[in-house]
Amino acid sequence: MEELKSLIREVPDWPKKGILFYDITTLLKDKTGFQRLIDAFAERYANQHLDQILGIEARGFIFGPALAYKLGTGFVPVRKPKKLPSVTARVTYDLEYGSDSLEIHRDAVRPGDRVLIVDDLLATGGTAGACAKLVNELGGVVESVAVVVELEFLNGRSKLPGTDVFSVLKYQK
Repeated sequence: MEELKSLIREVPDWPKKGILFYDITTLLKDKTGFQRLIDAFAERYANQHLDQILGIEARGFIFGPALAYKLGTGFVPVRKPKKLPSVTARVTYDLEYGSDSLEIHRDAVRPGDRVLIVDDLLATGGTAGACAKLVNELGGVVESVAVVVELEFLNGRSKLPGTDVFSVLKYQK
């Protein structure tokens, strides 16, 4: 899978000076690369007997439904506040400079549901950790967190103690 790194555009100083941004849109537009990515996720979770794939707004909405289709599971969106039309559960979590919130429909995950959380990136782990908290609050079980890119030097796994994490590509600074 390391060859997929060549399909990711590196943008220096975005969104601010000193940040190297890994732009996956160049991977998404490559039909073979995108297929290989979804196949890698599907192969990893083929025998997990998952009930739901939970996708984090917004890029988790790209990978989650494709993977849910391939694995024969449901798809659950986790969104920014006030985007979901029914009764929601909300979690607020800390960012590097401030905080943010996410919501999920209260009936999206049933007690005992085995859930895979999917996103494009694991950096500091705050967003994935917040989603795991939502799943647990609703009685679900987080089986794993799957991401396209993991920035290992930011130690995001530390916000997911005891949780299996699968990253297709890893960067070490």
